[in-house]
Amino acid sequence: MLLKLENTKVPMKLVYLLSEELQANPEKITLTQALTMDHSRPNMGLKGTSGLFGSQEWWNSIEQNKMPLLFISGIITRTYVAGQDPSLIDNSFSLLLDDGSVCEEGIYNYIKEDDKKLFRVGSKVNIIYARDELKRSGANGEKIYLDIVLEMAVSLAPVE
Repeated sequence: MLLKLENTKVPMKLVYLLSEELQANPEKITLTQALTMDHSRPNMGLKGTSGLFGSQEWWNSIEQNKMPLLFISGIITRTYVAGQDPSLIDNSFSLLLDDGSVCEEGIYNYIKEDDKKLFRVGSKVNIIYARDELKRSGANGEKIYLDIVLEMAVSLAPVE
């Protein structure tokens, strides 16, 4: 586990692990790897510089800090329904970060229903992302990364 919940000031619960989602849905690995290896699509998918998505090499790159990681932490300011399918259940949230910026993130389907109830205004959320390089480059040739959620934790009660 990359998130160190024992070091948090408020009690938090780990509610999402990418490793568990991939165990339950191995087709996601297969499809992502296939797009990486598809040379007929040079601007689509991951580049694979840190190993093929979900492979042991990829996980080793994360554990050995060869792949950049991004840690964010903040307070939920709103929850809402995102997407085109009608829903009565909020599936996304806005997160106010310590620097004053706002991050929009989803409440993943693989999160247990009881844990989804923890996502409410005032709750603290910690997320760690793997920053995996995409095949395509930016306008000036700079590298572009896909931020892939590895782990997500939410406070057991609102903190504000």
